[in-house]
Amino acid sequence: MASLNKVLLMGRLTRDPEMRYTPSGQPVSSFSIATNRYTVGNDGEKKEFTDYHNIVAWNIGKRNLAEQVAQYLHKGSLVYVEGRLQTRSWEGQDGQKRRTTEVIANDVQFLEPRQNGGRPAGAGATDELPAMAEETARDVDPDEIPF
Repeated sequence: MASLNKVLLMGRLTRDPEMRYTPSGQPVSSFSIATNRYTVGNDGEKKEFTDYHNIVAWNIGKRNLAEQVAQYLHKGSLVYVEGRLQTRSWEGQDGQKRRTTEVIANDVQFLEPRQNGGRPAGAGATDELPAMAEETARDVDPDEIPF
């Protein structure tokens, strides 16, 4: 029986990435992105929906993905994320069972050109800016994100 667990997302960060270290000293960065989708209602009016996705980036081999994400990304950054879905559960401090589904990133492409802070255009397979990124309109205004 074949199976596939692959996620491809392009969106804007809803908050600055948070980097922490595991007890063994491995860095891990967490961030979330917003993606937009559009539908046409029964009344013929176009409706916009925003979905939010939690992303976790680890260092992979010699690639310092977790560190690059934490260093160069910020709220509002446009990114392309490739990864897989992972669901985990734990017991909260209140004794309640908790569950979350996250995207474990294999690759994060930075889709905006370098800015004043020396932010790179890309941190994945290539450092060149994709042609479509320059033409991409801001789907989610970072100042309108409520958190």
